[in-house]
Amino acid sequence: MSPVVSDRPSIVLCTLNAKFIHASLGLRYLLANMGDLKAKTAMREFTVARKPQEVASELLALLGPMQDGAVQIVGLGVYIWNVAQSTELVRLLKAARPTLKVVLGGPEVSHELDDQEIVHLGDFVITGWGDVSFPKLCRSLMNGPQPIVKVIPGEQPPLSEIVLPYGEYSNADLAHRLLYVEASRGCPFKCEFCLSSLDQTAWAFDLDDFLAEMEVLYQRGARNFKFVDRTFNLKIDASVRILQFFLDRLTDDLFLHFEVIPDHLPQRLKTMIAQFPAGVLQLEIGIQSFNAEVQQRISRQQDNEKTEANLRWLVTQSYAHLHTDLIFGLPGETLGSFAAGFDRLYALQAHEIQLGVLKRLRGTPIARHSAVHAMVYDADPPYIVQQTGVLEADTVERFKRFSRYWDLLANSGRFKQTLPLLLKQYQPSPFHAFLAFSDWLWRRTGKTSELSPELLVDALADYLCDDCGVDRQAVQQSLLSDYAGSGARARPHALQGLLPKQATPTVRRPKSFAQRQGRHLDPDEALR
Repeated sequence: MSPVVSDRPSIVLCTLNAKFIHASLGLRYLLANMGDLKAKTAMREFTVARKPQEVASELLALLGPMQDGAVQIVGLGVYIWNVAQSTELVRLLKAARPTLKVVLGGPEVSHELDDQEIVHLGDFVITGWGDVSFPKLCRSLMNGPQPIVKVIPGEQPPLSEIVLPYGEYSNADLAHRLLYVEASRGCPFKCEFCLSSLDQTAWAFDLDDFLAEMEVLYQRGARNFKFVDRTFNLKIDASVRILQFFLDRLTDDLFLHFEVIPDHLPQRLKTMIAQFPAGVLQLEIGIQSFNAEVQQRISRQQDNEKTEANLRWLVTQSYAHLHTDLIFGLPGETLGSFAAGFDRLYALQAHEIQLGVLKRLRGTPIARHSAVHAMVYDADPPYIVQQTGVLEADTVERFKRFSRYWDLLANSGRFKQTLPLLLKQYQPSPFHAFLAFSDWLWRRTGKTSELSPELLVDALADYLCDDCGVDRQAVQQSLLSDYAGSGARARPHALQGLLPKQATPTVRRPKSFAQRQGRHLDPDEALR
């Protein structure tokens, strides 16, 4: 009798994404490079909101019952945002099926392994790159010889030997999810808070091959491309070619996201950027700190004057939407120093200032400052700094609230008219003006979530009129303009009798614009 051939997979690639809209690029790289094992491999993505028991049951059902002599493998991508849920998932999988081989990979399990519970629970760990090493491990487990070590350093092959993963994006991915792509890996800079500081350099994929893959995605209907390159504008020739590729395929619904270094923007790149209309380009620009001493301390190379000049040009001469980043809690950075950097960045009028609190990612060199600068970090992910030698714990908590409220009021784009009014209340520092409001809002609400736009409208009205003495009519007019322009439909108490029967946006925005980005556009930009 011929053996029964099962159509069930023997290998399942899995991860827990932060949100459904995120599609794992790492899993798709692994799947694309499985070679002769690809037919035996399945991929499943979940979110961290799913119960680990549900995920475990689904994975085991997909694999089916264990057959005599068979090998079943689950490859699990572990990151800072999912390690707690992933640990419980591995525990459940191994309890239900002890013979199942669980292979861990990802940045969270690539460094400082000894004290990680998930490492002890799993069977194997691949540190670093897994494109080649994971398929090799699977072949050893299935065909022999059996591996003799648990922790396997990931092999880093030439990029030309890695099969590109973009064919693994489904039509549903193209329609409903962010598409992550990369024209290069690695980073030549040594910023000590970043895992990329461990790279020796940056490696570029063959640009012709990469753009051919982008063409296939584009022809399939892909219109949003989020580049994960750490330094998109490192090599200007490649940057210009990529931008020209998309400029030649410009549509109303095209959306491109790039991470750029702020002090390297030569004229050729400016010329390309200036050709894109509003709503297409989104640039994430890491400033992190304007304090030169702090920059030097963490091995960050940044020309602050060039950074300012380039940001000013981007704001005034391009339609790119700018996400600028600052990190609170860097070694030696005081509240006053950070406030000065925030005010310097705010004056440049970037669309968003994304505020983060320092995390001590496993393996990063930032740990070398812990003793000298009295850095205390949370022991649990995401390993956020709790206090430093110059920042008390309550100051860090105070800033976390500031950051959350800033995202709701400023980065959301919902309060374009009212925010400048608020930030004038503590001259000459917008940071301290918003900090005073943040402290007031915390005392009033005691929460940083479940704050509706209507609640924020009423809070701003009360604070500006009652606590700051601003003319009520001026406050109401700015809030009315903001609230109606945001497209909200409820009835804040502060605007009773002022709203039309059905509030309508004052700015017409094409449907293809990301809603949050669209709120930051001036009318002439939105209609361009």
